[in-house]
Amino acid sequence: MTIKLIATDMDGTLLRDDRTFDYARMEDLLDELDERGIHFVAASGNQYTQLRSYFNPVDPDRVTYVSDNGALVMNHEEVIAESSITHAQIKRVIDWNNRTNADLENLIVLSGHNGAYVSNHATPEVIGMVKQFYPVVHQVEKFKEIDDNIFRFTFVWPQGIDVHQYIQQLRVEFGEELHTTGSGFGTVDILAPGVNKRTGLQQLGEKWHIKPEEMAAFGDNGNDLEMLRYVKYPFVMPNAEDFMKIRVNNVAVNDNNHNGVLDTIEALLAGAFD
Repeated sequence: MTIKLIATDMDGTLLRDDRTFDYARMEDLLDELDERGIHFVAASGNQYTQLRSYFNPVDPDRVTYVSDNGALVMNHEEVIAESSITHAQIKRVIDWNNRTNADLENLIVLSGHNGAYVSNHATPEVIGMVKQFYPVVHQVEKFKEIDDNIFRFTFVWPQGIDVHQYIQQLRVEFGEELHTTGSGFGTVDILAPGVNKRTGLQQLGEKWHIKPEEMAAFGDNGNDLEMLRYVKYPFVMPNAEDFMKIRVNNVAVNDNNHNGVLDTIEALLAGAFD
């Protein structure tokens, strides 16, 4: 078995529910990956700044980042690839929401180069919630007047809402013009067409001359499926929803709260999945 790249989702996968992981073990593992010439990639719906901050205890420059569900790929502060959605597309999605879901009061968050953007009508409680996931939050009067490259349009629906129906509605409404995916926690992400975590791995593979047969990946949600189906060694977390376990055969040896990703990578390196 030859592995040259290992990618992992963060929330519900590498991160424990308290949004930490075993830093000492990760540091040791990164040392071993460096010795073997294996790239370690964090692939997440999180914004780049937030994603990078998770690795501050182990040196964030030792990790490559596929952020915003594939819209921005960064390595050592170098932009490998980026894909934005246009202001016209943003307006059309907002118009669709106003037309079909005005009574639900869902939250809109736009993720860009310079931070996240929410309406100036958002309450302090909402801003506090958003800042748990986005270090820099700007309140704006009109989304269409934002002067930034927007990578991701996110809907956050009220707790208890089944977002799958809205994913399907958005896919019917916008077809191939935009890519719509669920991101967990009642959120739906909208990206430029053809953008997902798989495309991020493809772009890195082209840069580093690594084939999908030489990649492994870990995930727990629908926005991980393209990535998991792309690599030779895909692993779904035991804590994932059942639909993920139907679509991905391999299950990590432990869940996210019990070092499942780290345990499985160590088993991989030891040849347990040859």
